[in-house]
Amino acid sequence: MTLTAVKGFNDILPDESRRWQHIEQTARRVFELNGFGEIRVPVMEKTELFCRSIGDATDIVEKEMYTFTDKGENSVTLRPEGTAGVMRAFIEHKLYAQDPVAKLYYMGPMFRYERPQKGRYRQFHQIGAEITGVHDPLADAQVLNMLATFFREIGLTEPTLQINSLGCPECRPAYRTALRSFLEERLGALCEDCKRRFATNPLRTLDCKVPGCIESTAGAPSVLEHLCKGCDDHFSTVKHYLDLSATPYSINARMVRGLDYYTRTTFEMVTGLLGSQSAVAAGGRYDGLISQLGGPAIPGIGFAMGLERVALLLGSQEFTTLPDLFIATMGSSERDVAFSLLDGLIKSGVRVEMDYEGKSLKSQMRRADKLKARYSVVIGENEVAAERATFKRMADGLQSDAALTVSGIQTLVMKSEQ
Repeated sequence: MTLTAVKGFNDILPDESRRWQHIEQTARRVFELNGFGEIRVPVMEKTELFCRSIGDATDIVEKEMYTFTDKGENSVTLRPEGTAGVMRAFIEHKLYAQDPVAKLYYMGPMFRYERPQKGRYRQFHQIGAEITGVHDPLADAQVLNMLATFFREIGLTEPTLQINSLGCPECRPAYRTALRSFLEERLGALCEDCKRRFATNPLRTLDCKVPGCIESTAGAPSVLEHLCKGCDDHFSTVKHYLDLSATPYSINARMVRGLDYYTRTTFEMVTGLLGSQSAVAAGGRYDGLISQLGGPAIPGIGFAMGLERVALLLGSQEFTTLPDLFIATMGSSERDVAFSLLDGLIKSGVRVEMDYEGKSLKSQMRRADKLKARYSVVIGENEVAAERATFKRMADGLQSDAALTVSGIQTLVMKSEQ
């Protein structure tokens, strides 16, 4: 039997992992510039955490979580999203006692049992960020600006920012009532999932991708028309700060999130380049989540982006790190010199490759071409005796003479980079 990976759990091979490293390094740089620090939390948590935070009536809890009973008869779950675990750690370690205003980011694998499709797998990876302790809409704007900056820094003109407000516990009940009244007359045209959502979470019907549901809910009342004054002012101020920052955005009044803890500002980074999976990053405010999980009554806002989807948007961009130098040898007697140079150059920060198998000079030079080394050098008896060699720039054949020393080769490589 041939052993293969579990369906929906993918290997990340070196060429692709370099693309991922580029994404992760850009995120770290942008986030830390905004004052965020990294937090690392377990991939497995007590099931109750996700039931209490995400909501029992969500698709994630009802259908998608990897939940099982461990040997201690405890119900545990592989994390389906990142915010709940980060907030659990924030509460458990009393980070709020040091400062209620915490800026945290994370990256790592998440797990949901759903149909694997382009950019979405059963083990998928997210990068996320959270701010706690700030009610002011200025925090919302900073998070949105940071997210927009990340995509700009990574070199993507898509996706674009869409925003909405879901109101708060004071004004949302009236909207739910209005939406239910609207949907009641159209229940027969809704899919089975939306018929169930009608009773448990009617807002989720607005997010359904089934064509019949999209058509049936086209004239649904807008949540923005039911905001209380506090929520309306908050949303207006968020837009004001985005305008001040010249951050482009559009309002999507149909946007809802699949997690119950969101309040007020919600947002998505949306693209048309990935088919129906249009959102590559999403998030919002969750002012009641921390107290709901047993912590103090302090607010929060955050987002998560899908690494697989961002990588898809980068397309065929090349992120392979090429060798600075390939060392070829004429015979076995020169291999000691070549190895000592390789070792010293690597320790000094120069990327070097050489032949490991004593192949012919022709084969060695073919490998130098295959690796796309910037320079190559052939070391024979004469070069060892003279302690100098001719270095060939592979792109155009230009030759340069340099000492066969770490410092001499390093100077040649650095000079060519200027």
